[in-house]
Amino acid sequence: MAKRIAALAALLLSCASARTGDMATVEILGFSADGDVFAFEEFGIQDGSGFPYANRYYIDTDDDTFLPGTPIRIRLEDEQATVDAARQQTKSQAATIISDEELKQNQGLVAGWNPVTELSAEPHRIVVNPRPVVPPLDSPLEIRLEELSLEQPADCRDIGDVMGFRLLCVATAPGAETRLVHEDTTVPASRGCALGYRIAGVQTFYPEGAEPVFAVLIAVRRFGFEGPDHRFLAVTGKL
Repeated sequence: MAKRIAALAALLLSCASARTGDMATVEILGFSADGDVFAFEEFGIQDGSGFPYANRYYIDTDDDTFLPGTPIRIRLEDEQATVDAARQQTKSQAATIISDEELKQNQGLVAGWNPVTELSAEPHRIVVNPRPVVPPLDSPLEIRLEELSLEQPADCRDIGDVMGFRLLCVATAPGAETRLVHEDTTVPASRGCALGYRIAGVQTFYPEGAEPVFAVLIAVRRFGFEGPDHRFLAVTGKL
């Protein structure tokens, strides 16, 4: 009996000391009809505070920059508030940027998706057929991510390496060249203390009469209050 009580006490202690961060849910909103804008949303309950949050990102696919007035970030500092309420506020604020209806009509293709919980996926490499055509009309789209150890921001001292990343579009067609899509030189403050990255997915879109585009969704593992948090960012480019 004494041994059972000791084992139970150890189990309870281990459960009580477990620390977990929050993992945002990500939702693709879509593209503008001409492919010039890509949008997505992330939302969840913040670890530590218990406050609901929702963030919307609108990206110019020509130069991979945020549209003016974005991202839109809402955090409701009330533990009784709901995630739906936070999402509704971001949706209302974004109504003048581009309509959700246009984005919904031009969602494009989820060409590949590896959630953070997918343990068998390669975290830093993904290869997809950019269009749902069999046999394929296109060369495979291969994306590779390389983590970069960068100088620690002042707010991230004593937590270990702070990481940036480089993103490559690897040549798969004869005569093509591997191209650099993105490379960090510093870690933006908006990312927090980034500890690592993994490719979450690839979204492609072939707008009528315009150049096809892609968006790579990247999960950012960052230092959190109760454990590592996960947030998302997107890097866009032309196919």
